[in-house]
Amino acid sequence: MSVKEIENRTDVSLLVRSFYAKVRKDQVLGPIFNGIITDWESHLELLTDFWETQLFLKRIYRGNPIEVHNEVDKKMNYSISPEHFGFWLNLWFETIDELFTGDTAFIAKNRARQMNTMLYMQMFTNRPK
Repeated sequence: MSVKEIENRTDVSLLVRSFYAKVRKDQVLGPIFNGIITDWESHLELLTDFWETQLFLKRIYRGNPIEVHNEVDKKMNYSISPEHFGFWLNLWFETIDELFTGDTAFIAKNRARQMNTMLYMQMFTNRPK
């Protein structure tokens, strides 16, 4: 498969679905995601909305990722670590590099890096003292 620019929702959906196929099989991340997400199809559509909003500045996604990640951390007994976020980010970059190139791919990496840090910091500060 040749790499191309991320141009539209179809491309975003391919990225999201390819990425989460890897996450679901990952030894570290798979048990977390598979243990919490019960309706993968709805989740993938929601994440496609999220990334389409992030990459094309469309107001499609309506949600609160901080709240969602805090709930995941709580369900995981506050065991989510920076390493989990690192594994996630590495798979995200790997998937982008396999499928896409160009400015929007670069933006997808940058936004993921920024969100990755922010979400972990929010989870950490939200933990019970």
